[in-house]
Amino acid sequence: MVSSNDSNTRKNRGRKLPDVQLPVAEGVSQMPADYGTWLLHIKQLVAQERVRMVMSANAALVLLYWDIGRAILNKQEAQGWGTRVIDRLSHDLKQAFPQMSGFSPRNLKYMRSFASAWPERAIVQRTVAQLPWRSNLILLEKLDTPEQRLWYAEKAIAQGMSKDVLALQIESQWHARQGSASHNFAVALPPAESDMAAQAFKDPYLFDFLGTAPLRREAELEQKLVDHIQHFLLELGQGFAFVGKQVHLELGGRDFYLDLLFYHLHLRCYVVVELKAGEFEPSHVSQLNIYLKAVDDLLRHQDDKPTIGLLLVKNKNKTLVEYALSGHTKPMGVANWMQQLQQALPDEFKTSLPTVEEIESELQIDFGSGDGHDN
Repeated sequence: MVSSNDSNTRKNRGRKLPDVQLPVAEGVSQMPADYGTWLLHIKQLVAQERVRMVMSANAALVLLYWDIGRAILNKQEAQGWGTRVIDRLSHDLKQAFPQMSGFSPRNLKYMRSFASAWPERAIVQRTVAQLPWRSNLILLEKLDTPEQRLWYAEKAIAQGMSKDVLALQIESQWHARQGSASHNFAVALPPAESDMAAQAFKDPYLFDFLGTAPLRREAELEQKLVDHIQHFLLELGQGFAFVGKQVHLELGGRDFYLDLLFYHLHLRCYVVVELKAGEFEPSHVSQLNIYLKAVDDLLRHQDDKPTIGLLLVKNKNKTLVEYALSGHTKPMGVANWMQQLQQALPDEFKTSLPTVEEIESELQIDFGSGDGHDN
């Protein structure tokens, strides 16, 4: 017996099917004149909403992990539950939520440590929930005090640091160097601008990305910094934009060349960076002072703030620097540069830090994944 479906199949065999006309988008040139601007606006709306959704999902995940960690802590503190319970909990959560990862025993222990490190949920919601989970693990593993964790968390949020940049800043002891440069900002700038400028500069500057070969000439140091400009900008900190090297200025019929010129987007001013391969000399300040006056006269826009100078030297005597800066009204800072930070930090700032594990990029986090080690 032949079914009706088989009969219809034989009848249609060999018969040419009608062409299906798919809609084709009109060319851009055929769109209204303001279509391009309107499309850009729509794209911006989509991009903004995607960011909001990702950040919202991340915050929810971090708070969930805190809640689980707090629940584990409560049971362990009240009833003395141990590691066996965590292992069983891992198994049961994986069975209940097979589509989710992040419930390995290792990650559950991280959740417990996370809740212990941040006892107040309100602080978690206000600060570290804005950071991806892996960035929070870096704070847990590499820092020992709540104060340091909160300091780095706030900096990471404000500057949008990836986990790798955050790890790098912790390893380089950023908190111990921030705002430490010798300067005359208090007398050269208004109070609010003085505080901002002081926090924008550090001491020492770590040039470990240049390798370990000794750098004995300014020209060699300058060229290597330009060759590694992305690393240099990262070490300088947020807000610095590179303008150029050996920037030419003509003063009184003579040619002068600035080593490096930057513009600081937050301070709204030019920053002249002068490099010295040797020890600090008072004459360096006088030279830098001339450059600052020249940039203010020749390059500074009427809306720009006064140009700031940063002198980077191999070694400096702090007392001598303070005397050299006194009496100058142009804002200047003096800091050391070095290729190996550990040799210069006081003992209380030295630490043995673990290697950061290579994991996913911050912008590609799977928010169902906790530590990337579930089996």
